[in-house]
Amino acid sequence: MHGWIIIDKPLGPGSTQIVSAVKRALRDGGYGKHKVGHGGTLDPLATGVLPVAIGEATKLAGRMLDASKRYDFTIRFGAQTDTLDLEGKVIAESPVRPTLADIESVLARFTGPIEQVPPAYSALKVDGERAYDLARKGEEVVLATRKVTVFALQLLPGTGRGTSEAGGGGLPRNATVVDADTPLHHPTDGPPPRAGEELQEITLSAFVSKGTYIRSLARDIALALGTVGHVRMLRRTKAGPFTLESAISLDKLAELGKGHALEETLLPLGAGLDDIPALSLNPDQAGRLRKGLRLIGFAADDGLGFATLDDVPVALVETLDGETRVVRGFNLE
Repeated sequence: MHGWIIIDKPLGPGSTQIVSAVKRALRDGGYGKHKVGHGGTLDPLATGVLPVAIGEATKLAGRMLDASKRYDFTIRFGAQTDTLDLEGKVIAESPVRPTLADIESVLARFTGPIEQVPPAYSALKVDGERAYDLARKGEEVVLATRKVTVFALQLLPGTGRGTSEAGGGGLPRNATVVDADTPLHHPTDGPPPRAGEELQEITLSAFVSKGTYIRSLARDIALALGTVGHVRMLRRTKAGPFTLESAISLDKLAELGKGHALEETLLPLGAGLDDIPALSLNPDQAGRLRKGLRLIGFAADDGLGFATLDDVPVALVETLDGETRVVRGFNLE
């Protein structure tokens, strides 16, 4: 069992609890002991794609943390919480509610390279302590601004909720769509807003670089609209190459484990590397890499490669100026 199981994480459990659930399914299925790790934390109040690495795939979990991700999220206007989501206590309020046109007018400001301050309630460390631990103690948490990239930011159709019962209309033809890709998930949340109607909330889709905090993005969008806000819903629809299409529920995971059928949902180790070229080795080349030796003059372009011998993963390698070295070796035969 070396590869990936993609979980559609429900509300409630944290990422480490999902890892425990996968370990339990492996035990129930009689698969023996395997290393298990996740490829990117999701908060308990977030749902969606959580890649779980098993066996030798855990050597790639760190790479998955660096992958770009796509989220759908709902901003609720009028109240900001200390956690920037539903879980926290209200620390600021505003009577201002934006219209659809207002929201469209600010989205471009948050597309491309931007700077943001992470939430105080985050896993980042301050003087050796987690920021959320300091925040829970009531201490002031000051986090440095970080540079991130929002590759795409768009409104999802039919997701605005007005201050009164909405009816008719829909998004205008010139609605902001910074990225033309069709969203992977379409939350439906009532009828579309009327033109000029003040909105209580809106749902957006964001395609972002590593290190981007959606809660901070929501906070800053609300502030740019002259109000305050917090995240009411957060769903990850893509992490690296993995999408909801290959994700299974915890109930399905447990069912497959008890049925000794986890292979049905296990994706190969290389599925986490589908964005880099595959490199075929001969037995001598594979032997050298497995010993940690470099290949000289190997026919490969500069950059990362996924080296295999007869479809068996050997190593994640990097080639530079005609020399190929091992970045991560896999103990597979």
